[in-house]
Amino acid sequence: MNWLRKIMPVLLLASIISSTVFASEYKLQGKDVLDLPEWPVTSSSYGGKLLLSDSPEMVPDIGITYQDTVSGNVRLFFHHVNDTKEPKKIVVLLENKGNETAHVTVSRFGLGGPNLDYLLVGKDAQMQYLKGNNLYLLEVYQQSSRILDTSLSEKIVQPNELVHGIYDFISDKPVNVKVMMMPVNEDIEKFAAEAKVLPADQHRLRGTFEGKDRMIVGQKVFNGQKDNMSVVTLADNVIDRYVTGIDATDGSEVINYGNYGIVYKMFLPTTYNGKIGYYLNPRGGVYAGGIGLKYRHQNEFALETPSNSLFFGENKITDIERLGVFDGGQSLWFTFSPPGASNLPVKLVLVPQ
Repeated sequence: MNWLRKIMPVLLLASIISSTVFASEYKLQGKDVLDLPEWPVTSSSYGGKLLLSDSPEMVPDIGITYQDTVSGNVRLFFHHVNDTKEPKKIVVLLENKGNETAHVTVSRFGLGGPNLDYLLVGKDAQMQYLKGNNLYLLEVYQQSSRILDTSLSEKIVQPNELVHGIYDFISDKPVNVKVMMMPVNEDIEKFAAEAKVLPADQHRLRGTFEGKDRMIVGQKVFNGQKDNMSVVTLADNVIDRYVTGIDATDGSEVINYGNYGIVYKMFLPTTYNGKIGYYLNPRGGVYAGGIGLKYRHQNEFALETPSNSLFFGENKITDIERLGVFDGGQSLWFTFSPPGASNLPVKLVLVPQ
């Protein structure tokens, strides 16, 4: 019976997610989520630094797309297309210019591509990241360098293909993180020593940002019997503001339009009476990603958004992904992050049953 005890939590989660609740779906039919009231929440940033390398997104030449020297708790988010006519490599090098070995713990990562389907690449990277279970260790010796992920150096990026990565790591010593597109057959360290920083494109989506994580907590308790349908808006720059940072390559102030690379932890307290359905509605256009859920402190899983196709969002009214129906009064946490290649904002919809 040991096998039964092991799979019971999985069976429980499957029943929660796949159970058909016609009442909630009927309530949402024909209703524009944009008309629903906003549920009040508090928002706060925490964690370490986010390094964002997404400009130039379409990389026209070999060189450095972004670099900065960091230590402590770091997330790297890179998203680049080979916009040349020849195969290239897109790699990340950690350089230790100090006199002591840097110990780097990569606690979680997701890597997508290379591929011509940009939505698929973004979704693959995010789902890998949300599922976790991919920790590894690196030592970067003094006055030396090391590739962040050796699998990157083995991937040949054909013209117009996208490579996208999300890496969380902790370094006990300062390391220079260098994201580069380079010739296929050239030595990585030699190229890094001579490579020039590429100019940003018009979107300027690169920089170093303080507070790589964002906590969203409901200001009051949602009552499944008394409260009406409500929404929590994410990454719209009105209700949920975009982060600002510094482009370390030239010192200029930049804005992370879309909050790409920011990981949200959301907790919306609810009362014990009744059940509540949760839905995701993309508002900015086509969208392909995932969302993490942790229920009753122990059952943790990742859902594709959407689950039955690669992307949705072409119709803002009808394109709604059901995340699940859960008992009120229980601990329920959502993990959300704007997926690479997708459009923002999105709305999390709360529907009392």
